[in-house]
Amino acid sequence: MTARQYDVVVLGAGSGGLAAAFRAAAHGAKVAMLEPSALGGTCVNVGCVPKKAMWLAADLAERIALAAKLGFDVPATPALAWPQLLQRRQQYIDNIHASYRRRLQETGVAHIARRGRLLDARTVECDDGMRLQARHIVIATGSHALKPALPGAGLGGTSDDFFALQAAPSRVAIVGGGYIAVELAGVLHALGSEVALLVRGQRLLGGFDAELAGQLAENLRAQGIGVHFDCRVQALEQREGRIHARLDGGPGDATFDTVLFATGRAPSTGGLGLEQAGVALDDTGAIAVDAFQNTSVPGIFAVGDVTGRAMLTPVAIAAARRLMDRLHGGQADAHLDYDNVPSVVFSHPPLGSVGLGEEAARRRFDMVTTHHSRFRPMLQALGDGQGRTLFKLVCAGEEQKVVGIHLLGEGADEILQGFAVALKAGVTLRQLQDTVAIHPTSAEEVVLMR
Repeated sequence: MTARQYDVVVLGAGSGGLAAAFRAAAHGAKVAMLEPSALGGTCVNVGCVPKKAMWLAADLAERIALAAKLGFDVPATPALAWPQLLQRRQQYIDNIHASYRRRLQETGVAHIARRGRLLDARTVECDDGMRLQARHIVIATGSHALKPALPGAGLGGTSDDFFALQAAPSRVAIVGGGYIAVELAGVLHALGSEVALLVRGQRLLGGFDAELAGQLAENLRAQGIGVHFDCRVQALEQREGRIHARLDGGPGDATFDTVLFATGRAPSTGGLGLEQAGVALDDTGAIAVDAFQNTSVPGIFAVGDVTGRAMLTPVAIAAARRLMDRLHGGQADAHLDYDNVPSVVFSHPPLGSVGLGEEAARRRFDMVTTHHSRFRPMLQALGDGQGRTLFKLVCAGEEQKVVGIHLLGEGADEILQGFAVALKAGVTLRQLQDTVAIHPTSAEEVVLMR
């Protein structure tokens, strides 16, 4: 069979794959993209986009409760027509799919709705036998949710299954302590579920600043979420239509309507022919890449979650675009700087972080200072809300260069982006303090810290 010829073949049409395909096409390359499932990958279909829709609904529920305290004639516990929310959420996702299809047509990228596997450094074979050849092959197949190996694990779902819920479960257990677990717990609680967050370790959000993670745990408990540390799920059992969890630690054995595992994600490398093509994996099972997204095989590249590096949509997009700028745009040194990547946990309230946490900064620098602001946002204070805010700066050296900015509180998700630019540009504490504050806002606390 004669192989179809392209400049670039992309495996996967998630955020990284689409970004690679569109940028390569913009540089004049002939591009084919293989994706048997919905365009947009995890982010659009079972990740960032539907999650944010659910978070916004949960945030509205909380604000309606505050509005009742302020005197508005609204119920303190508003009723939610869950099917209507799901319909609006899906409409939004459908619009994104439509925009991708239009752009594929406009850019001339060939979308082939099949799986592909590598035969060698230049050849990809589709699951129907069709073959494609290209100078450059980009692997952008993303990651998938994991379940722990324990008896009855099949009774529990993952974050993917959360988006299939047709109503808020009466009583739900979220297993895990990372950002996905925290986000699911906050949304379900705000939308009416009784939530138990079962955390194997002794804190939330490993990798984030410990002080903010501790404050977030206090906030969640104040809202009524059960946060249980040093708690291990031993087994799940079906009992009278519900799920009984045998627990070591935490609240002890308990019964739930729904159990969701948020215990990590793994790079999706299965069935890609990596071994046949000679593509090496690292110790975690991710595709090993260098700073320029090169794999161990010349001509084969990888971006996004499949590399195991900073599993965030904007990171996959940025890495893919820079890769195509280097390969097809004449920018020989283009590559992504993985340092100081901002990230946000859409908890209730949100937590945003860029740069080093205090612990990491003290390991790297001899002279480290921290600066804090603890307060209750005005809306929370007016409505007797439970929200508590903690903002924190981590500074290093005699000039007190800001090496970490950590924000927990209302608006942290929107505030952080601009300050991330400042941190990346090398801002010092004095420069922040020399900036006139915007009052009354939460953001002003960043420049008022002493």
